[in-house]
Amino acid sequence: MSDLAVTEIISALAHRPRQGSLAREAARRLQHAILGRLDEGMYHRVELARDVHRRAEHFLLSLPETPLRAADALHLALATSARAASLASFDARLAAAARAVGLAVYPAC
Repeated sequence: MSDLAVTEIISALAHRPRQGSLAREAARRLQHAILGRLDEGMYHRVELARDVHRRAEHFLLSLPETPLRAADALHLALATSARAASLASFDARLAAAARAVGLAVYPAC
């Protein structure tokens, strides 16, 4: 898991209190739980290094049938750089790109 992924998750959580579907304190507890587990090593941390950016740029240019946003290309590059077998995403474009490079996608969209 990358810090980019954590920020994306927290961004999704931040919308919930504004919609009234999650208390702000619950969102903060979830953030602390995710960060704590990442720091404990429960998740494999993947750094957003220069080579990951180059890989993302490659995906942006080589997957014309699956147009990606920059952040999605970075997520895909992080997963493949870490030799992940799968990617978790609710985004249809990112899921299609992940399948195109041989990753299993969860949940199946």
